[in-house]
Amino acid sequence: MKGKMLDTCISLFGRKGFRETSIQDIVEANGITKGSFYYYFKNKEDVLVYIHDSFISDLLNKQKRIIEAEEMSYKEKLHAMVEMMVKNIAGGADSAMVFFREIRNLSEAKTKEILPKRDLFQKNIQNVIEGGVSHGEFRSDLRADMLSYAVLGVANWSYFWYEPDGQVDEQQLTNIYMTMILQGIEEES
Repeated sequence: MKGKMLDTCISLFGRKGFRETSIQDIVEANGITKGSFYYYFKNKEDVLVYIHDSFISDLLNKQKRIIEAEEMSYKEKLHAMVEMMVKNIAGGADSAMVFFREIRNLSEAKTKEILPKRDLFQKNIQNVIEGGVSHGEFRSDLRADMLSYAVLGVANWSYFWYEPDGQVDEQQLTNIYMTMILQGIEEES
């Protein structure tokens, strides 16, 4: 029941927004009572925290596997990370929308719980770029921290406009992004 309720919340928050979705909307969409809702969650913010934590934890786990792939070059790792972000958005547009758009509705205390994981995700991208610089795969005259934010901005903003069933599939979009990114940061031969 908790999983079904979370899926419903993600859909409602994605479609209507967090503030505009009431607990009554959630229970009606699930055909349950408010008591059932409160059995699983303390309040609506508790649901939002769970959604955020699940989303970023899943991304961090996928990112960790990419980072630990010793057979991959830094270019390949960066490509795999961008591809992972695009696929994640394509496979769960509502989850991505809730994650990126609704963090502003978390209390300061709850935001402090989520931000370290978001920061770690960015820092891991920065570390891959720095590794690529130190191994001569990327230019050394650009700041890795700023590049990591640029990569995140390019990939993450896709949740807003990307249509997975449209003319450009996930792999094509990843290749477009990577061509743009690498032609800007790749060391010239």
